[in-house]
Amino acid sequence: MSDPEAHGLSGSRPAGGGVGAIAGRTSNPEARHGSAGARPSAGGVEAISGPPLLVTEDVSVRFGALLALSKVSLEIRRGEVLAIIGPNGAGKTTLLNVVSGFYHPYEGRIVFEGRERTHLAPPDVAALGIARTFQNVALFRGMSVLDNLMTGRLLKMRGHFLLDALWWGPAKRQELANRAVVERIIDFLEIQAIRKTPAGKLPYGLQKRVELGRALAAEPTLLLLDEPMAGMNVEEKEDMSRFILDVNSEFGTTIALIEHDMGVVMDISDRVAVLDYGRKIAEGTPEQVRKDQAVLDAYLGATRG
Repeated sequence: MSDPEAHGLSGSRPAGGGVGAIAGRTSNPEARHGSAGARPSAGGVEAISGPPLLVTEDVSVRFGALLALSKVSLEIRRGEVLAIIGPNGAGKTTLLNVVSGFYHPYEGRIVFEGRERTHLAPPDVAALGIARTFQNVALFRGMSVLDNLMTGRLLKMRGHFLLDALWWGPAKRQELANRAVVERIIDFLEIQAIRKTPAGKLPYGLQKRVELGRALAAEPTLLLLDEPMAGMNVEEKEDMSRFILDVNSEFGTTIALIEHDMGVVMDISDRVAVLDYGRKIAEGTPEQVRKDQAVLDAYLGATRG
């Protein structure tokens, strides 16, 4: 069998100093979570105790003859950063699509905050406090960064046609309150200099950051990130990792993310769930998953009998 470290399954940090290498912020994960290495297990974080925030119970999704998910049961615990990993085609994005209401399982159920939410449409799921980003950037390219972030506040707005047209009274106060929330997100993500720039003119790494900001504008309880660092260079990954940790620690947002960079996964996750061919094959702390034989087989290509 090949060396697992050569395939990114070690717990070492990526080159360039790791996720906390950029100076000037207090979000260094080593300073917050102890000495060098990955974050501690979920059991060491007080905010994660108690009932899970979201549970999928034996969820299965089929597209014709293709079984994309097969009886996947998973807990997302309140306050944690959960990484969902697996080879290409394992069913990771399908799982996020089920949680966010884009797909509905033909079998199993989804429970969010103690209540079943299996067959809700995406707007209803978003109204519950679940926001997400996508693999491919899905911004309004002709709109400014500020306006893109304001679209994340739509669920918080209660409009009145006449008052909105006149920008008077409650409509004006609501607009100013929502703008204040977005301005705080702009400051948090350090994108003040590009706030008036059309999103389509930004480099890829900044577009991904703006997409994160739009999701944050909805003030989610659960944030789903689908490959937030795909296509980024080392410095951009460090920035995004830092922001993800800050969102979790400063906003108290629960995060479930799909990521292929195992150095990042081991660095920022409390727990890791592994999918392969639509099945969950492992779940545990980063250190436990790194040593799991089924995970090594999935990544390193063990012979299937």
